[in-house]
Amino acid sequence: MDQQGQNGLLSTYREGWRNRSAAGVAISVSLVLFYVVLYWEPQLAQWSGVSPLEALSQSMGLRNRWYLYGLLYSIAMVAGAIYYLRRHGNSRYNRFRITVNVAVQIVLAFSLPFIMPLFGGQELYLSYFWPLKFEYLLPETLADLPLYFAVYTVVGSLVAAPVLTILYGKRWYCSWVCGCGGLANTFGDPWRHLTSKSTKSWRFEQVSIHVVLFLAVAITLLIGLDWLIGKDHPTFHGIVSGGDWSLKRFYGFAVGSILAGVVGTGLYPLFGPRVWCRNFCPMAAILGWIQKLGRYRIKVKPGMCISCGNCSTYCEMGIDVRSYAQADQSFTRASCVGCGMCAHMCPRGVLKLENAWDRSADKDRQRLSVVDF
Repeated sequence: MDQQGQNGLLSTYREGWRNRSAAGVAISVSLVLFYVVLYWEPQLAQWSGVSPLEALSQSMGLRNRWYLYGLLYSIAMVAGAIYYLRRHGNSRYNRFRITVNVAVQIVLAFSLPFIMPLFGGQELYLSYFWPLKFEYLLPETLADLPLYFAVYTVVGSLVAAPVLTILYGKRWYCSWVCGCGGLANTFGDPWRHLTSKSTKSWRFEQVSIHVVLFLAVAITLLIGLDWLIGKDHPTFHGIVSGGDWSLKRFYGFAVGSILAGVVGTGLYPLFGPRVWCRNFCPMAAILGWIQKLGRYRIKVKPGMCISCGNCSTYCEMGIDVRSYAQADQSFTRASCVGCGMCAHMCPRGVLKLENAWDRSADKDRQRLSVVDF
């Protein structure tokens, strides 16, 4: 099968740790165990009397295990960026994109949240927006935030993010700013070819990502309603946000911990680096809808595809790009994060990431609508 299959370029299918071999499984198990300890260390300490991450963070002069996690996250991104750029740094787009990824993580997602409390401020993350940072549009959160940041997160979530996505596609966030996407771009790059391109996985993605989006929107609205009437309706308050197993706690546990952490990162070496982004991220779902109506698309040069399959092999979002190239069909897919690897790996320059309103030529030639839902 190795000789008959589409192997792409470089040594993608010839390094065991980058595939579902024993080494790849061992890496995945290690990552899953790390996230289990990270999220549930207090419970582990009650059972065993051991708090390894808290002890390590204190020995390093960090406030708690979450700052240790931020440091490890940043180190993983830097190491992954070096790995990625050594292989793909001949592309200017890749150099700029990965540099911005690392800079946003180090400055906005680690350094500023660490420094601000030293000067009496709150620990704030300027690189995240609702619904990815779920609590940023909750009334009690907004009431406790500094006014400038409350305005920032509301405008960023409801105005700036949609406008930028219309103009540039979701790549401005998912591949340049977002910390989850940044880790996938860098640390997760060795496993990008493992993302399934099957119809079954695509159908699962369509259902799962919209279920999580529905939960995020519904629970946000319910918590807002609870903020208004909860004092007069204690049962409703307990179900929505006040109980040990309230909807708010359930979302934090199931989505914030299990899907975004344990599954989303722990399964990189088994299912590719965008498990969370592709299947569960509610912000990716919203930006994907908007992207379909905006300027962004992948343009295909007609009559040039040789069906090598490198574009599909290296798509971390599981899009069968080759099928579009073979059909000479420029396209916009809601799941595309604009990483540019399909264009980068194409040996004939068939593909191009483009922001343009005028698509009449493609429409006339293909007899297709602008938005291919």
